[in-house]
Formats: sequence, C-alpha cells, structure tokens
Amino acid sequence: MENTLKHVYLVGGAVRDKLLNRAAADQDFVVVGETPETMLALGFETVGSDFPVFLHPTTKQEYALARTERKQGRGYKGFTVNASTSVTLEDDLARRDLTINAMAMSADGELIDPFNGQQDLNNKVLRHTSAAFAEDPLRVLRVARFLARFGESFSIHPDTKALMMQIHQQGELAYLTPERVWKETEKALAEPHPELYFKTLYGLGVFPEIDAMSGVPQPKEHHPEGDVYTHTLLVLQRAAQLNFDVETRFAALTHDFGKATSFELNGNLHSHEQRGVAVIKEFCQRLKVPKRFYELAALTSDNHTRCHKIAKLTPKTLHKLLVDKLNAQNKPARFLQFLDACQCDAQGRGPSFIHRPYAQRTLTLDLVKQLNKLNKKALVQQAIQQGKSGIAIGKAVREAEIKQLRDYLTEQSSKETK
Repeated sequence: MENTLKHVYLVGGAVRDKLLNRAAADQDFVVVGETPETMLALGFETVGSDFPVFLHPTTKQEYALARTERKQGRGYKGFTVNASTSVTLEDDLARRDLTINAMAMSADGELIDPFNGQQDLNNKVLRHTSAAFAEDPLRVLRVARFLARFGESFSIHPDTKALMMQIHQQGELAYLTPERVWKETEKALAEPHPELYFKTLYGLGVFPEIDAMSGVPQPKEHHPEGDVYTHTLLVLQRAAQLNFDVETRFAALTHDFGKATSFELNGNLHSHEQRGVAVIKEFCQRLKVPKRFYELAALTSDNHTRCHKIAKLTPKTLHKLLVDKLNAQNKPARFLQFLDACQCDAQGRGPSFIHRPYAQRTLTLDLVKQLNKLNKKALVQQAIQQGKSGIAIGKAVREAEIKQLRDYLTEQSSKETK
C-alpha cells in the first residue's frame, strides 16, 4: 500500500519514542502531495471532519495529509486548515507543539529534523517549535503532561514558559472545553510523574482548588513536609511510585481539597474531610469527571482520617465505617482503592514517612475478613424464625456484625497482652 504513495513519513511521538528506545503506543504517518480522492481510491477510510485523516485499510493506522493551520478564533478549535498538495513536510512539522514532536522519519530510516528536536531530546528540553505554539491553549496542558511523562530530568525552555504564561494572561485557557481539560488531566494522572503536571500548571487558573492549597499550614508534628499543596503533590507522587491506578491517583490528589476551605472559614483544618466532598463535587462537575472518579475521591476525602485512626475506633463506629460508609463487602475493588489512597496520604509526608508501614491497612482488611465470615442469609433466616421482620431483621444482622468485630478485637487484644 505504501508503495503506491510516493511520500509517506512516520511522524511525531512515534519518532520521538524510537529515538528514546521506547515502545510507541501508536504510529502516525503523514502523506505529502496527495489528495483525499487519491487516499479513498487506494482503500483508505476517512475519519474525523476537521482535517483529512485516514485509516489504513489493513493496519488501521492513521495517515494524515500534510497540512497547515491558521488561527481564526479563540480556544483550540479556532483554526482553518490547509491540506492542499502544495503543503510540504516541513510545513506540517512546523505546526506541531514541541520540537521533540516535530520530527519525521522516511521509510528507509532517514531522520527529518528541521527544528533540532533530536538535540532538544538529547538535552532533555521541552521547547516550542514556533511562535504558533501560542495559538493553541491546549498546548499548555500538553507541555505539562510531557513533563509528567519524562520527569524532572527534563525542563521546559524559558521561552516556552513565557509563551505559556502569555496564553494564560490572554485568557485563552478559559476557552478550553471541560472535556478536553479532563482528557489531558486523566492522561497526566497515568504518567510516571503526575505531580509535575499540576506543578507546571500552578497559578495558571486551570485548577483553582489545587492552587488554593498553597500556603495553607499544617501541624508540623504530623506534616513536617510543609503546607497542604506540598503534601498533596507528595501524596500523588507516592501513588504513582506504587503504580496505583488512575482513580486512586485522583483520590490522592483530591483527598485534602477541603483544607483550604476550612482554613479560610475557621483558621484551622477541622472538618476538612467533610468540606472536601463538596469541593470535589464542584471540581468534578466543572470538568465533567466520570462518576467512578468522583465516588472514590469523595469517599476518600470523607473517611481518610477515620482510616488512619481505625485502631482507636469502637466496634459500632467500625461497623458504621466499613459497612455503611465504605460498603467494603459489596464494593471490594473500590474499598482496596480507598486503602491505597489512605496509604499514600500517610506516606506522602516527606522522607521520614515514605517507607513507614501503614499498619491500618492490614487491620482494616482483617476486620472486613471477619465480616465476610458471617453467613448473612443464615442470620436473616434465624431472625425470621424468631418472628422478626422489616427493620428488626436489619438490626439483628447489624448486631451480629458488630459482635463479630468486637469478638475479633477482644481476641487480638488478648493475644497482644500474653
């Protein structure tokens, strides 16, 4: 198929990752000097409507006609596209965000690098390809995401930082759709260094809930690392280090969203757990975050300090936490995510805490195992045989569960004193 197309080049991230000896998730190609009619005649399938992109009839990889883009309006959709046969490969590469993404490779392995992307890759610098970078506000988030991917060994070029600030000051970031902001953010959360994404975007108004945590003090005996903002980034960093899933990382990011509000209202952090639920809800509604992220984040905000103190809770309070609030038996996967997020909160407090065992996790799991030993169906049948009905049956099950927890804790306490 490629033999019938005269000028086909591998482009973008696939070339960058090839030079880094990394496996590329996707391979994208640019076709120079052809028309949509030619592509369709060769069996390619058209996709999208904004610009001419086609799927290979066999491999289903993307082949795009070389194009240029000119800014015509606000936001990241305000562009007119030119994909005529006169557009050159260099014209196409010039519209790309960063020099490390503006390289191409021919079929015989020749590197085409008009903007010195390979040199920037070797020097670990994220640099904009041209002044046209400032025309697309989405690129601010993309730069932050690439830093989250490559880590602190990479840096953003000062001139690129200046353009990012210019985009912010011109109000362009406000024109990004919630869906697009969340899509970039979800990708960033999955990167090896997600905290760098939020660190890069600090002060640009994209995430005011996170910016608000800066300067909010915490008790030094529990948080030697510093303010709430510092703590939050360390908690998120810990979640990535432990390779926890993206929902857990989001819960780690948002677990203390209520501290800024509590400090502003009361001058302390009391009840920040419950106040955080409302802040998380507003955040998720604004960015149209999927429900599963919100539910875990709200659950974590509301209950993380209860989990930290689980060894001090009474059997009744434990039951309320494990059964009523966490629904641990019916939502076991979410329950484990919650424990993961709590562990990150406990360990995300600087070097003296990071490797400290989170004993609460083991105890909490053991308590749920004890609840799982009970045969609820048998308990219900027994209650019915005793003439109970309705609310009385639920109360009987509840009392049996509380007794199970109490007996286990008594047994464990007895073992410890021997």
